[in-house]
Amino acid sequence: MARSLTSLAAPSSVRPATQAAAADELRAGLTASSPFINPKFLYDSLGSSLFTAITQLPEYYPTRSEAEVLREQAPRIVRHTGPVASLIDLGAGDCVKAERLFPILRPARYVPIDISADYLEQAATRLRHAHPGLEVIALGRDFSHAFDLPDNVPAEGRLFFYPGSSIGNLAPDDALALLARIRELCPGGGLLIGVDRVKPRAILEPAYDDALGLTAAFNLNLLRHVNTLLGSNFRVQDWQHAARYNETESRIEMHLHARDDVMVKWPGGERRFTRGQSIHTESSYKYTPAGFSDLLHRAGFGEIQHWSDRRDWFSVFSARA
Repeated sequence: MARSLTSLAAPSSVRPATQAAAADELRAGLTASSPFINPKFLYDSLGSSLFTAITQLPEYYPTRSEAEVLREQAPRIVRHTGPVASLIDLGAGDCVKAERLFPILRPARYVPIDISADYLEQAATRLRHAHPGLEVIALGRDFSHAFDLPDNVPAEGRLFFYPGSSIGNLAPDDALALLARIRELCPGGGLLIGVDRVKPRAILEPAYDDALGLTAAFNLNLLRHVNTLLGSNFRVQDWQHAARYNETESRIEMHLHARDDVMVKWPGGERRFTRGQSIHTESSYKYTPAGFSDLLHRAGFGEIQHWSDRRDWFSVFSARA
């Protein structure tokens, strides 16, 4: 579980063409032989707020572990990244993670990109007041397949910041394609990326199924968002959150299980779900340092270094283009 790279504005601000594309994607997932919903749809305004709360939970170690690495290894990270003209924050959320880097990276320009346009703009407005000398260019985009940056973000001196192990939401082949695209967009620049590491099930599963039930609420809120985008009639009370570690694939999987037989309808379609049948809502792949270094090399990056927290639960990689 992590902020998604792909960006979709909150329902109130979705453009008709964008909402039509979202509805097509949702229909395709819900009618697949193994139904699924892309995790980017977890992040409407409420979902974004719930995720921010999740990062404060004792079970959810990635945020604290990553913060430890960025804090304690800051001098080494800065030496490796070199000068930064534009800090491009993928899946920016409330922008707090990147904001902590401003004093050490000293970017001239900050470009946050996130799934929830309304939520992102609130954060960007706060930053413009708090850092009046910093140019802030907030972008709400869906770049699941391809993306570019606007002309007012110069090509030179770009550092992509992709924290929280959001890269884990993508299957390895898709992660490779995304990393290769980032490599194309930062000639002479680099990438600073957080990566969750392989560890025991007893640590991983509670991070995605906390005792307080916030992750369950986060996952179930997805159905409300789908209803808004697709015009479907999901009832939250008909579904139950579940998370499990798939050791074969080295990934956490989040699902929503039907509590009973249920018929879900939407304009032009419907599907019956039997009791216990699930909708796959998110995967979060875990990596070894060697495995992720190999992925970066294959994407065209070089000069790769990584630093880990004291428990070796989480790593931050810096790679040059």
